[in-house]
Amino acid sequence: MYQRRFLLLAVSSVFVASLCFAQSALLDLPRKSQHAEVTQTIGITNVTLNYSRPSVNGRKVWGGIVPYGEVWRAGANENTIITFTDPVSIEGKPLDKGTYGLFMIPSEDQWTVIFSKTSTAWGAFTYKPGEDVLRVTVKPGPAEFHDAMVYDFDDLKPDSAVVTLRWDKIAVPFKVSVNVPQIVEQSLNKQLRGQAQYLWESYDDAANYFLDAKTDLPEGLKYADKSIENEERYDNLMTKSQILEAMGKTDEAKTYQAKALQKANAPQMYTYARQLQRAHKQDDAFAIYRDLAKKYPSDWITYAGEARLAVGSGNYDEALKQMKLCLANAPDNQKQGVQTLIKRLEDKQDINK
Repeated sequence: MYQRRFLLLAVSSVFVASLCFAQSALLDLPRKSQHAEVTQTIGITNVTLNYSRPSVNGRKVWGGIVPYGEVWRAGANENTIITFTDPVSIEGKPLDKGTYGLFMIPSEDQWTVIFSKTSTAWGAFTYKPGEDVLRVTVKPGPAEFHDAMVYDFDDLKPDSAVVTLRWDKIAVPFKVSVNVPQIVEQSLNKQLRGQAQYLWESYDDAANYFLDAKTDLPEGLKYADKSIENEERYDNLMTKSQILEAMGKTDEAKTYQAKALQKANAPQMYTYARQLQRAHKQDDAFAIYRDLAKKYPSDWITYAGEARLAVGSGNYDEALKQMKLCLANAPDNQKQGVQTLIKRLEDKQDINK
């Protein structure tokens, strides 16, 4: 009888203890190692780290609470996870898009960074090498003291970033690279099957991406043609002209530039002339200002073009007169900028520079 009663008491105690643990695990209460999430976009690819931040709190970290040579969860509480919305390369090695458990094996002179299929475990207690998707080896370096562990994105470039773990006085970096042109082309193929396919602006934006990125210009030209096919505008004609110029097809570029300027309104002509000036093509810009004066003689922005022509010939009195006419006719949201130019002209400053 005594043994049976003791057994029932023991089972009840275990049940109550289990219940208490389950309740504490389910409750939303403050943690010693607080949760953090950080995201960086590389091109159009998002890289997100989801982790908990342990603190040094006066303890020996490396070779102490984090032993050398053993798999570590790269954080606290649940294992750290990292998500890539597109395929990437880690230290030059390919990794498909997806969510991975991030584990590390520290040592004094090199670290192993592990990307695991397991992204829902508690810590590294159930870690299995057979679930590894990728391992890379990196070099740790010194860092300013960080009491709370943190992940940063460093050395950001158009197609890469360096993920750096910093804790105590150690920094552990690994490089994430993205084939941005390839990812963008794949994304555009999907995006332009929706409502965006019916808008000239969509194709023009796509064309300008290839122009600005200076990559796959023939592909950019196809998007420019598709934009013009949807609706012929100053914007897409000028985009096509600029792509042709970048491809070395100068004569064709001039043809489409002329077509664009025929459709241009006064602000578009003025803006294009300013772009030419910034490209140090002063004579070409002055020619546009003269055409602007003929085509839109009474537009407020035309007076600004006349002022720039006057400065070009050294006639600051005429330039000031024209800029004051510009101010008198300018919309309210443009007056402050015009007043700044007037002040510069009063000080005999060359506003064409």
